Amino acid sequence: MNAGSARGSMRLRYMTAMVVDATGSGMYLPISLLYFHHVTGLPIVQVGTIMSAAALLSLVSNPVAGILVDRLGARAVVIGGYLLRAAGFASYPLVDSPVPMFFAVAVVALGDGSFPPSIQSLVAEIARGADRDRLIAAQRSLRNAGLGLGGLLAAAALGWGSDVAYQAIVLTSGAAFLVTAGLMRTIAAPPPAHDSSARVRRGYRLVFRNRPFLALTLLNVPTAFGYMVLSVSLPVYVTQDLGAPNSIVGVLYAVNTIGIAALQIPVSGYLTRFRRTRAVALGGAVFCMSFLLFEALGLVSSDRALIAGVFAATVLFTVGELLHGATASALVANAAPEYTRGRHLAVYQLSWAVPTALAPAVLTSLLTLSPAVMWLVLAAGVAGSALTLTRLEPRLPRQAVEPHASPPEPSTADGLAKPAALEPSAPGLPGAAPPGGVRR
Repeated sequence: MNAGSARGSMRLRYMTAMVVDATGSGMYLPISLLYFHHVTGLPIVQVGTIMSAAALLSLVSNPVAGILVDRLGARAVVIGGYLLRAAGFASYPLVDSPVPMFFAVAVVALGDGSFPPSIQSLVAEIARGADRDRLIAAQRSLRNAGLGLGGLLAAAALGWGSDVAYQAIVLTSGAAFLVTAGLMRTIAAPPPAHDSSARVRRGYRLVFRNRPFLALTLLNVPTAFGYMVLSVSLPVYVTQDLGAPNSIVGVLYAVNTIGIAALQIPVSGYLTRFRRTRAVALGGAVFCMSFLLFEALGLVSSDRALIAGVFAATVLFTVGELLHGATASALVANAAPEYTRGRHLAVYQLSWAVPTALAPAVLTSLLTLSPAVMWLVLAAGVAGSALTLTRLEPRLPRQAVEPHASPPEPSTADGLAKPAALEPSAPGLPGAAPPGGVRR
């Protein structure tokens, strides 16, 4: 088997693993609260409180995973995380009271927290340059499809209306994690690269000295809050503040997930012609337009115009996600120095984890204060982030900004890559490379 065929086979196994993982997750996520309420008889509020408390452990496993990735390699941490989650799910049928529930969910939370930095590091190990963008795009597309498939399977199982259905969903999800771990084990990722043991020991110190990367991390926080709109505040705003029918919430979610599943690969393939920073900033600008349109719908009185506006704003949100999501992940993975990539990505993931934890309280408080205030705050946040990212661009490594840039030169003594001067933009999309540059 030649090198190209071997890479293709490896990526096929990787994408198969992502589909299996997402299908199992998609089966469980819609019933997570209902499952424990059903099997333990605990009130929904208490179940939610226990799950949130246990989920806080994911904030602990995130930096630990960064250390382990740099020491053991990303594949080992990815597999370990899947095995932890499989063990937690296997214990779910034994839960009958609050304390066992906390420990069972905590095991899964530890595995969940290790996933983002380890899987992004694994992608960075098995793909380089524009291939990373394409692999991340394929991953996002297939994971959205898998989540949707899992949700349909869960709905079919729950149609039986029995306790067996709940247990079957949980055990099937756990089995999916085991299968995914087995598939990941077949991926021959390169061993972890260590410049020196001192660099590994000083990993987080190097991260906090890497100011451009820290700035990139902080700039993601407003956008991460924006991503949470679809699941946290949009359903409440559309149904209660705008008076739209409850059934529209599921349709809007379907528009988003189906759009990502269908379009992420071709959109990301096209975006590899341009600088990642400009594509990500453009995504932020589209998010801003979406939030402003949602805000303006509060002034609409016609029911038909209201429904059309809600769908138009959701489509804009989906376009923003298509432009931002996969490309931002590739930008960050390429901006992280190789020898401490695990810890860099663990720090970056905090820009997702913290907003995810705070969004329910922050967004609902703003929505209660004033829907217009919430949308304007979100719009200002993503717009400011997009504008600042374009100003940060010259301080980022060339291979992070340009998908087709040559491999980076050796790192400096402190382990941080030297930022390279970028060539002037060419006509077309802002940030388009001149002939012979990013565009093939």
